Amino acid sequence: MRTRFAGMTDVGLMREHNEDNLLVMPEYHVVAVADGMGGHRSGDVASRLAVSTLSDFFSVTVGRDGTWPFPADPNLTEEENYVVTGLRLANRRIFDRSLKTMADFGMGTTIVTAMFDKNATRVTVGHVGDSRCYRIRGDKITQLTRDHSLVSDALHMAPWMTEEEIKRLPPNVITRALGIREDVLVDLLTEETAAGDIYLLCSDGLSGLVKDPEICDIVVKAPSLDEACRVLIERANFHGGLDNITVVLARVEADQQG
Repeated sequence: MRTRFAGMTDVGLMREHNEDNLLVMPEYHVVAVADGMGGHRSGDVASRLAVSTLSDFFSVTVGRDGTWPFPADPNLTEEENYVVTGLRLANRRIFDRSLKTMADFGMGTTIVTAMFDKNATRVTVGHVGDSRCYRIRGDKITQLTRDHSLVSDALHMAPWMTEEEIKRLPPNVITRALGIREDVLVDLLTEETAAGDIYLLCSDGLSGLVKDPEICDIVVKAPSLDEACRVLIERANFHGGLDNITVVLARVEADQQG
């Protein structure tokens, strides 16, 4: 099998500049979406640094005997080690940069990354924050990542909380992000793929405004991945465009028989 990729980002209707960044590296079967946060333009600095660090890291290490900045974990697959190490390195670079100037102090970024193995039979998803990864298989959409947010953590750790109690919590508090501390815990998920699967990575500018069934319907009906990206962003703007909107799609395809 093989993978086909597409990605698009938009400032939205309410923001003056775009603090999202995306990464599409078909040659290494890697994609990522980063959603920056911080004062001034430092959110853009953080997300751009995350994406450029991943790009540099994969270019230097994948398929080469590159020097790893952290020890590889023998309990993880090759792809899992790449994803975790790349994100930890991005975290360290953002953290170090944030200490250099007051304008960048406290900046950070959420990120979600997916890496497919060479035959696209398996995908590894790593994430920090509330940028999400979904799998669309047939006409069913499944959220693969769990948001690192106050609301999501509360639901996960105290499932007995009532809807009224959840509503009292601040809705947009992120509990984990790149660049906030010297090291970071990366959540990992690895699964087998199937021909026809579409993996969707997005910032909360999409997932916060467009419901999962609507996302699925748009992707399934679109004639191409590029058109699906365009319509998803258009729909998020239709629903208010309150934030920057970024979406990356990866479709697993059967090899064409020659």
